[in-house]
Amino acid sequence: MALPAYLPSPSINSFNLGPLVIHFYALMYLVGIAFAIFITRRRWRAVGGNPDLVGDVAIWSVPAGIVGGRIYFDITTPMDIPHVWYGVFAVWDGGLGIWGGVALATVVGIWRLRRAGANVANFMDAVAPALLVAQGIGRIGNYFNKELFGRPTGLRWGLEIPFQYRVSGGIPAADLHFSTFQPTFLYELIFDFAWAAVLVWLGHHRRIKPPGLFALYVFGYSAYRIFEESLRIDSSVHIFGLRLNMYIATILAIVGAVWFYRSQRRPLPAPAPSPASASASASASADAADPGPDGDVGPDEPDNLEAVSAREEGPPESRDSGQATGETS
Repeated sequence: MALPAYLPSPSINSFNLGPLVIHFYALMYLVGIAFAIFITRRRWRAVGGNPDLVGDVAIWSVPAGIVGGRIYFDITTPMDIPHVWYGVFAVWDGGLGIWGGVALATVVGIWRLRRAGANVANFMDAVAPALLVAQGIGRIGNYFNKELFGRPTGLRWGLEIPFQYRVSGGIPAADLHFSTFQPTFLYELIFDFAWAAVLVWLGHHRRIKPPGLFALYVFGYSAYRIFEESLRIDSSVHIFGLRLNMYIATILAIVGAVWFYRSQRRPLPAPAPSPASASASASASADAADPGPDGDVGPDEPDNLEAVSAREEGPPESRDSGQATGETS
């Protein structure tokens, strides 16, 4: 059997469940979120955290991430907002901007963690690989939406894009006659899973100070996006000939690298003393400060007894004269 000459696009992007229309894009994000919660619970428990806290953070952070992602999309690609009254809210049509989603979800998550008194840096390291897994699964939704593709290509894994999606994707008119394109959604899926595995390996085999893994997540994903943005030709705001996300990816890659460097140079906090050692230290201090029976400190007591004895016996001259008198009589 001959291998296909290209990667075909799916014929549907949604299905009906009774009266409901289920979009694969939304479904993949829900599956990704579920995996992220599961992974974070395991990793958070492994560092001594309460796994139930993950659910509390997710209840607040996931909606915040969706809102932040859509706001980012609406601001950076206003030309792609559907021309209906609910267009700015239609996450199934145009999608979400990952950086806006992660930014707002992080702010809300930190708020919940501080309210719970949890260690924010440790939690960020626990969630970093889980975010990459969720993003990778979410990219499958881009495949069903026939979006997030790159330049025309003749590679065997080139993604076939129907003509109407080439037009709606806003690609240059000179490329409309091509039928297969770089599957950048697939490249990102592979990278997300691979980088998640790298972060997990580093956490187990290297002494990474928190939130170093999260800083590496920011650096690694943003650095990859520089490569991806160089391939993409779909609609985007351009500044000096470069896509807007190219600038954002470059800035965030630098921020992530500096953040990681600074976090690893910071000394680790001194470990808290155990209850047993704290009790022993307190007892030793109490014994050292305990006064003797006469109000003097214990170690000086022998000197005090000698002084009292000397006072009772009198000065040396008196003792000598007394002894002489007794001998003559």
